[in-house]
Amino acid sequence: MVVVMANLLPPNFGEQGIVNYKEEIPVLPVLINTEGQKLLEAWNHTETDYRRDWCIHHWFEEQAQQTPDTTAVVFGHEKLTYQQLNQRANQLAHHLQRLGVKPETLVGICIERSLEMVVALLAVLKAGAAYVPLDPSYPPDRLAYMLADAQVYLLLTTGKLLETYSEIAPVAQGYTVVDLDREWDKISQISKDNPVSSVQPHNLAYVLYTSGSTGKPKGVMMEHLPLVNLIDWHMHNRVTPAKTLQFAPLSFDISFHEIFSTWCSGGTLVLISEEQRRNPEALFNVILTQGVEKIYLPFAALQQLAKIAKGRSLPLREVMTAGEQLLIVPAIAEFFQKSGCILHNHYGATECQDVTAFTLSNNVQDWQTLPPIGRPIHNTQIYILDRSYQLVPIGAEGELYIGGEGIARGYFNRPDLTQERFIANPFGPGRLYKTGDLARYLPDGNIQHLGRADRQVKLRGFRIELGEIEGLLSQHPMVRECAVILREDVPGNKRLVAYVVPLNEAVTNDLELILHRHLRSNLPDYMVPTAIVFLEEMPLTPTGKLDRRNFPVPKRSLPLLTSEIVLPQTETEKQIAQVWQDILQLEAVSITQNFFDLGGTSLLLMQVYEKLVEIFHNRLTTITTLFQYPTIQKLAAELSEEKAQQQVTKWALNQRNCYSMASHQRQVRQAHRQRHR
Repeated sequence: MVVVMANLLPPNFGEQGIVNYKEEIPVLPVLINTEGQKLLEAWNHTETDYRRDWCIHHWFEEQAQQTPDTTAVVFGHEKLTYQQLNQRANQLAHHLQRLGVKPETLVGICIERSLEMVVALLAVLKAGAAYVPLDPSYPPDRLAYMLADAQVYLLLTTGKLLETYSEIAPVAQGYTVVDLDREWDKISQISKDNPVSSVQPHNLAYVLYTSGSTGKPKGVMMEHLPLVNLIDWHMHNRVTPAKTLQFAPLSFDISFHEIFSTWCSGGTLVLISEEQRRNPEALFNVILTQGVEKIYLPFAALQQLAKIAKGRSLPLREVMTAGEQLLIVPAIAEFFQKSGCILHNHYGATECQDVTAFTLSNNVQDWQTLPPIGRPIHNTQIYILDRSYQLVPIGAEGELYIGGEGIARGYFNRPDLTQERFIANPFGPGRLYKTGDLARYLPDGNIQHLGRADRQVKLRGFRIELGEIEGLLSQHPMVRECAVILREDVPGNKRLVAYVVPLNEAVTNDLELILHRHLRSNLPDYMVPTAIVFLEEMPLTPTGKLDRRNFPVPKRSLPLLTSEIVLPQTETEKQIAQVWQDILQLEAVSITQNFFDLGGTSLLLMQVYEKLVEIFHNRLTTITTLFQYPTIQKLAAELSEEKAQQQVTKWALNQRNCYSMASHQRQVRQAHRQRHR
C-alpha cells in the first residue's frame, strides 16, 4: 500500500494528471513544501558577509601589523615573531617575483618540516602565486609525476633534498630550482616591505595532489576566496588566540586550516618534526611542554594520543577532528572526560576544505558512538540527493553534494574529471561538488555520514583511491589481474590488501617481494598494501562483475620483504615475537624486520606496547623505546634482564647515605619545629 502525505504534494499535482504514454514522464520532486523548504532553505540558510576583496595573505599582513612582537611560529628552540615571519616571507616573495612568479604561477615546495617550510608557503602566496606541496617522504617517481603534471614554474627546496631532486629533474623539465640554504644570504638583502602583486581572490592559492582513480594522483585547484570564507567562519566561532599544533603534512588540506586559523587570529603555530608527528608519546610531550591549546587530528591519531595520555592532563582547550569518521572509543571518552576540552567533529574534502561542523556537548556520557558531522558552515549548502539529483527525505540515505563559495575550481588539466565531479547546481546558481559520500539528514538538521558510495577509502586520515593502487599494480609485467580492498578482519585494524592473478600460473617466492618493491617505489607508505594474496582467478558475481565481498582473508604469513627469515632465539625475543604475531596476524616474524615493514602502524604499535608492558613491566617505561628499536632483535637486547640489571646496579652505585633537602622540604621542617616549641 502506498501512503501519500498531502503536505508533501505540490498544489498543482492534480493538474499534472496522467500524461500521454508516448511522452516522457517527468520526474516529480519527491520533497516540496514544509520538508523541502527545510532542506533547501532553512538548513542551508548560511549566507554571511565577509571580506570578498581579500586574499588570505592580506589577512596575515593585517595581523602582523597589529601584533608584530607576538610569537607567530615555534619549532623546537627556534621561533619567529609576526614581524620577523612577515619580513622573511616578504624577502623571499620579492625574490620569487624577480624570477618571474605571478598570479596563476605554480611553485613547488619540497621542504622538510621547519621554519623555512612555512616561510616558503607564505612567500609564495605573497608573491601572488600558488603553492604545490611536495612531501619529501614520497617516492621520487611520484614526486616527478606531480612536478611534470603541475608544470611548476619554480621549485623551492633545501640543499639536503637536492640529491633526491637531481634524479627526477630530467623527468619534469622547464622549472627553476631555488636552494634556500645556498641562496638565503642573497635573499636576506632584499626589501622587507610587503610585496605588491595583481593577485585577486579568484586566483589560485594552491594545488594539492590527492589519490586518483586512474592510477595517477590528481591536482585540486583551490582559489583564495573559499579559503578566506573558511577562515572567516573560524574567526566567527573561535577568535581567542591560541597555541595551535601544526600536525598535518602540507599536502593534506587540513594543514591550511591549522596554519591560517592560527595566524589570522594572532595565535602561535607550533611546528613538530616528522619523528614527533609519528610518535604518540613524543607528540604528547610537545603538547605538554609547549602549552598547545588547539589541535587538529584525524581519528586514528586522536585515539593514539588519548591512549598515551592515561589520565594525564594536557593544556588543550579545543580538539578538531577531520579526515575520517570519528568513533567515540573508550580511550577517547575517558580522555575528554578528564581533560574538559571541547571536541569538534568536522567534515570536508580536498575539493572543498571543511564544510560542516559539529560540536559535541560537555557531557561525554551523552556522546554517540558515531557523532554526526553537523551543519554547513558559512556560505555553504549541503544537499543529499538520489541518483536523479532529487532531494531525499529527512532520514533517508543519499549522496552528499556540496554547494556554495567553498568548493574548488576543479582538477588541474583534467576538464573531463572536473565536469564529472563538479556539476551545475539544480537548485540555484553555481556548482555542486559530488563527494561520493553517503549521508542522511537527521530530524534536528544535523548530518550523519554513512560511508563511501564509490571505491575511495580513508585509512589513518588519508584519502585513498583504490584504483590508483590497482592501476600501478596492473602495469607490472608479471600481473594479469589485480584488485585492492580495505579490510578490517580484526576490529580497529584496517589494512590494504592486494589480490593478484599472476601472468604465469606458478607463483615464485620472489614475486611478492618484487611487487612490494614496485609499489613502494611509486606510492607513499600509507598506500602500500600490507599483504598481497595470489589467486588463480578473481571471484565474480553471477552477473560477471568483480565480487569484492568474496575475497579470501589473507593467511597469517610473513610478508616477503626479505629473503632471509631469522627466527627468535632468546626467551625475550620469543615473547616479543609472539606479541607481534598476535597483533599483526602473522604466523611467523623475522627478528631482523622492521615492525612497520610488516604492516605495523602507530595504532597497532600502541597495542604492542600495552601487551609488552604486561610482560616486561618496569623494563619498558615508554612507547618511544619501540620507535627507537623497531626490530625484535634490537628491542629484545634493550629489554633483556642483563640490561635491566645493569641499570639497577648503576642506580645503586649512585646512591648516597644522605641527600640535601629540597627548599619545600626545609620549609615543612621549619614549620614543624615552630609548632612544637
